[in-house]
Amino acid sequence: MLAWLAEHPLLTAATLLALDLLLWQLLPGTQQRWKLLLRIGIFLGYSLLLFNAGLSPLQGAPWPEQLPAHLIATVLLIAWWLLAARTLSLLIGAMLMSRVGHGGRLLQDVLGAIIFLIAVIAAAAYVMQLPVRGLLVTSGALAIIVGLALQSTLGDVFSGIVLNTTKPYQLDDVISIDGTEGKVVEIDWRATRLLTSQGSLAVIPNSLAAKAKILNFSRPSELHGVAISLEFAPQVRPRLVLEALERALQGCRDLLISPQPSVAIKKTATGTLEYEASGFVAAMAHKGAVRNQLYDLAYRHLQACGVLLSTAPSGLSQGRALLESVSLFTSLGADEKLALSEHMRRQEFAAGSIVLASGAVTDYLLIIESGVISVTLSGEGETLEAGRMGPGEVIGEAGILAEAAWPAQFTALTPCVLYRIDKEALEPCLQARREIGEAMAKLLSYRQQHSEALLHDKPVVVEKGGFLRWLRKRARQRWS
Repeated sequence: MLAWLAEHPLLTAATLLALDLLLWQLLPGTQQRWKLLLRIGIFLGYSLLLFNAGLSPLQGAPWPEQLPAHLIATVLLIAWWLLAARTLSLLIGAMLMSRVGHGGRLLQDVLGAIIFLIAVIAAAAYVMQLPVRGLLVTSGALAIIVGLALQSTLGDVFSGIVLNTTKPYQLDDVISIDGTEGKVVEIDWRATRLLTSQGSLAVIPNSLAAKAKILNFSRPSELHGVAISLEFAPQVRPRLVLEALERALQGCRDLLISPQPSVAIKKTATGTLEYEASGFVAAMAHKGAVRNQLYDLAYRHLQACGVLLSTAPSGLSQGRALLESVSLFTSLGADEKLALSEHMRRQEFAAGSIVLASGAVTDYLLIIESGVISVTLSGEGETLEAGRMGPGEVIGEAGILAEAAWPAQFTALTPCVLYRIDKEALEPCLQARREIGEAMAKLLSYRQQHSEALLHDKPVVVEKGGFLRWLRKRARQRWS
């Protein structure tokens, strides 16, 4: 067998080429490393066969008098240059993928195209003995004509190379390009494709993306900004709006403490002032829910401070108007709400004061008119914040329904105004409207389940790593 291979090197080389193509197609795409090693091995074996047959890629076929052998040798030499270009491009691609990841795919394709162009010119010069200088002049003129015809397309290609090199965004990042927001699903030669929140596909040319303002909402990965904007007439006192929005930010527990949330007057437009409340969340998936929560909290606090008009009829007392915003009492009629409001007593709490201590059994219900209240639970020597409450929410349903103590402590984060309704005043409403008792029971059950879940499944705080932290840890271990 080996003797036959030595006697017929050209046929063996052609068979090796066919085997290379076959194995490249049969091996799965997940075995890229083995495919690359196989390609390098076949290329080395193919080169050895050609050299043993007396062929050199830097010279033409040596048998012009034997036409069949001359043609086969010419084809094999041209194939050597193409195989060398393919092997080199795959090797460079593997090195790029290990360094820059899949974002370097476009750069890999461009380098591969350049390598193949050099291989074709080299094969024409060395193997086919063509005048390369004239070929280069002709190809240069042709390249100018093609370049002018494809100017915009080439601009997209080179802009894509710049984007893949500088990497302002990668696959799966959520970005905004010139006002178009979406998730990056593909970056190719010509364009960047974004999947928008409406489920549509936005195709942004790379040349436009390279010049436009790009906002990457996925970086840094542990910090994502959330902001809401509201406009009010200039007649509304700015201090009231700013205080209401600050309370709305304090009422959102999902916002990070650092960097600190902030409120500012963003700009003035014709007849309006635009206010912006902004903060940060730890996960990109929380942005939509937190933004919706901020709008709801802003509405409630703005209504509580009188910036937004209440839906209650004008001329009502503050207690009576507050009952309109409490979902527990929606089934009461106007006369019943008026009678209940006469038993409501206004109470004020300074920031940091305890509204309701842990373990207290209440015989009254508290309704928050304004401010933010923090709810904390204690278990196993630790204190855990269970939530935050704002205007329109109630406290004390456990004592009203079951005369039971509530294991949570309610503390005012901001100056708060609450209204108290004693149990004796609520009894007629509970007897006349069974829906109120059922709603309070559902609220109590939900809060109990939520509290138990928090106490049993405490959030695990993952300590961030880093070289400096590792050094400090090693130093403590050494000196301890």
